[in-house]
Amino acid sequence: VLIFGNGLFLLIPILGPYSFAGKMKIVEEPNTFGLNNPFLAQGSRLQPKVTPGPVSGPAHLRRLAGKCFSYIESTYKYEFCPFHNITQHEQSFRWNAYSGILGIWQEWEIVNNTFLAMWMREGDACGNKNRQTKVILTCGGSSKLAQVSEPTTCVYSLTFETPLVCHPHSLLVYPTLSDKLQMEWDEVEQARYENLITEQGYNNLLRDIFEDAGFLKSQKVKEKPDITTTSKTHDSLQKCNEVSSLERIQNNL
Repeated sequence: VLIFGNGLFLLIPILGPYSFAGKMKIVEEPNTFGLNNPFLAQGSRLQPKVTPGPVSGPAHLRRLAGKCFSYIESTYKYEFCPFHNITQHEQSFRWNAYSGILGIWQEWEIVNNTFLAMWMREGDACGNKNRQTKVILTCGGSSKLAQVSEPTTCVYSLTFETPLVCHPHSLLVYPTLSDKLQMEWDEVEQARYENLITEQGYNNLLRDIFEDAGFLKSQKVKEKPDITTTSKTHDSLQKCNEVSSLERIQNNL
């Protein structure tokens, strides 16, 4: 209360702790801790261990490169960027909310002449191993992540739906190969039919073809051929290729 000399007074209300008891609006935003926070040390941000492998596989799937697809389950947001990586972000305001890399694009999984799944490997450390993710491609009305699970510790499984794989031939491997590699595959199939190679030898030869095509990550260091020696030994490039294919088959007998 303020009292003035002329006898007038002014009442000033004292605001108690509940004077502003209106409901406070809380805006929930995805947590970005560790992603682009400039105040964090460089080592605290997401750091990939390796670079993604080259874009490969069916030509019509290459349009997915450069795009990312999100999926939220429980308190986690998953972001899948085909031919690049997959990340997981905890949707929380905790100071140490988890954000990490679940895998970086490495290679295809091929079964029965079909591109079955994409493998994202070399993710963040998980005990004595690195996280990895298998992304299974299925037909769908739009391109989106549809399901996420963790079948075994630190090994994730994602289902990616897209209309790009709805055609029955959309994921066949053979049509994506060069003429040279198709010819090699034909020779391997013939050798298998004639029982010239074992089943293990057959699978090894197919893997060599898929590695040469860039579909699988190479498991061996290949020697650079001696062009001078090759030109003296073989009359033509075609003859050289035939001998090379024959040597592959003989090595797997």
